[in-house]
Amino acid sequence: MEISEMGRVLTEATIENLKDLWGAETGLIAADKVRRVKLTDALVDTGATLLSLPTHLVRQLGLAKTGTRRVTSSAGDTEAAMYEAVRLTIQGRSCTMDVLEVPDSVPVLVGQIPLEHLDLVVDLRSRTLIGNPAHGGEHVYEMYVLTPTRAPRSCCAR
Repeated sequence: MEISEMGRVLTEATIENLKDLWGAETGLIAADKVRRVKLTDALVDTGATLLSLPTHLVRQLGLAKTGTRRVTSSAGDTEAAMYEAVRLTIQGRSCTMDVLEVPDSVPVLVGQIPLEHLDLVVDLRSRTLIGNPAHGGEHVYEMYVLTPTRAPRSCCAR
């Protein structure tokens, strides 16, 4: 369910620790021990690039830091910590996504890459998140294969 609040688009999202999911699948941990957060107010931000989580949620999910990346924001250029991948689920669609850490004063941000991965777009009229109309609302991955117009030449043919 999406909520439009003063022009903002908020969505429900579930974020799960990928290592925990694997552990539960292989019997290393009980399924009820998988660390996850269920949100009703993740902010859809088409100006953001990644899935961004506040520090307290990164800790709650038990994610390991994988490095830092340079980021540009309205506050200027800085560096932010990157964390291992999680499973992100929105409207029954799931993807694996690395996490960018943001301060606790910043909401969960669902950026353009996860939206594209989930094939979801913002409907500007209703200010909601919908399945991509270009794909009839279905979750579709686009894959284009280039086909040569003529057979390639062999380097050694005479």
